[in-house]
Amino acid sequence: MADNATFTVLAEIGSIALKNGEEIRFTVDTFKGHRYLSVRKYLKSDSYSGPTKSGITLSPEIVIKVSCALNALAQDYKAVEEGELGKYAKKQGLSIILRISTYMNSKGIDLRQWQEDETYTGWTKKGIRLPLENLSEIKKTFDAAAKYFENNE
Repeated sequence: MADNATFTVLAEIGSIALKNGEEIRFTVDTFKGHRYLSVRKYLKSDSYSGPTKSGITLSPEIVIKVSCALNALAQDYKAVEEGELGKYAKKQGLSIILRISTYMNSKGIDLRQWQEDETYTGWTKKGIRLPLENLSEIKKTFDAAAKYFENNE
């Protein structure tokens, strides 16, 4: 019998190379019987190589919705305007917000967790920022992840 509490990588969907030896990896993982897409930043340097805390996990349903929202954006990333593209319920009191925003004079795609309950309302530490100039590659990667979940139910 398989151990449902074991973390397992089921598929590597893709990666996006960033500056300074960094990359964002998209993998389909399973833990405690649940499948999800993990979008995580990885570092490669002399002192450390591996995953960082910067990342987020998305259910198959949210991946498909995010893929649709990204595909609705203009092909030319320079024409994309700031704003919220979607808010997707993760579980009671937690949502994933997809938005375009500017940080340090650079536009990016933010996938962040938002908490709303009696103890706290606001952003959590979980999330990732994807460079908008990689929009075409990001769309293709989310499309591939959505297709993976649709074909492997």
